[in-house]
Amino acid sequence: MPYLLEMKNITKTFGSVKAIDNVCLRLNAGEIVSLCGENGSGKSTLMKVLCGIYPHGSYEGEIIFAGEEIQASHIRDTERKGIAIIHQELALVKELTVLENIFLGNEITHNGIMDYDLMTLRCQKLLAQVSLSISPDTRVGDLGLGQQQLVEIAKALNKQVRLLILDEPTASLTEQETSVLLDIIRDLQQHGIACIYISHKLNEVKAISDTICVIRDGQHIGTRDAAGMSEDDIITMMVGRELTALYPNEPHTTGDEILRIEHLTAWHPVNRHIKRVNDVSFSLKRGEILGIAGLVGAGRTETIQCLFGVWPGQWEGKIYIDGKQVDIRNCQQAIAQGIAMVPEDRKRDGIVPVMA
Repeated sequence: MPYLLEMKNITKTFGSVKAIDNVCLRLNAGEIVSLCGENGSGKSTLMKVLCGIYPHGSYEGEIIFAGEEIQASHIRDTERKGIAIIHQELALVKELTVLENIFLGNEITHNGIMDYDLMTLRCQKLLAQVSLSISPDTRVGDLGLGQQQLVEIAKALNKQVRLLILDEPTASLTEQETSVLLDIIRDLQQHGIACIYISHKLNEVKAISDTICVIRDGQHIGTRDAAGMSEDDIITMMVGRELTALYPNEPHTTGDEILRIEHLTAWHPVNRHIKRVNDVSFSLKRGEILGIAGLVGAGRTETIQCLFGVWPGQWEGKIYIDGKQVDIRNCQQAIAQGIAMVPEDRKRDGIVPVMA
């Protein structure tokens, strides 16, 4: 049986730097291949070549898909062939509905008029296929990151995808959301859809893959059956040497208490009868790493938002920095106290995209 995809001797240079050098990759219909490598190894560059983001002529080598050579000049060329990529930074329009996002650029029309009834029926079937129980009219910005990831997959399925590329799909997902996503990928596999899965989470790689392909410094190191590889084997191929201790215990000392939170309680921004955080207290010493664990909705994010002064609802409690009680009601006051926060959705909340 011929391969669904063959990438032969792909080389991509930027100036004098070879980002990928003579790399080969192939997979069958319904096969899940994990692409592994350290940051900067060339994984994303290879996928951009495959998807037409880097057009034909800007690289050396040959791409065969479903028995035909691809010479794509744009990502839409590969989408028409049935290749779809979902990036780590999701490409959804938050202000539009789920339906509008799924059909954006692929609207169903009748005599030049969009057929919303037909699109709604199609959208409902796509959402059911990815186990997402929401209305097609739901605004995407109101969904969690895990749900948005599934909307992206539904959008790809609407394009009659035959090869789905997932680039770090679980980087911002909870364990439960990750489990749902992996189950959906396995279900797509049963329908003959192939998948290239890029992740640094080797437990996921082992759980989902048929084959593992490793790239290091832009070069293809090897492709092996996942069943015959351990996580240590993958790491050794990725870094080029054996690691005797992946997470070594290094002795360190902690200093005086730097932060103390006492009896923190926060209420829902709209319904003040609902407590999102209820009487939470903890302390942190210099040089110490404090993990805050809990299920989705347990109040972890809300606790940190109160500490950083960005919780939109009312809250009460005491915050001590270096033993001195401080009042933090906005992020400027938090920054003045030496506190910084990396938000859950860094693209939405962590940057101002219209600024340099």
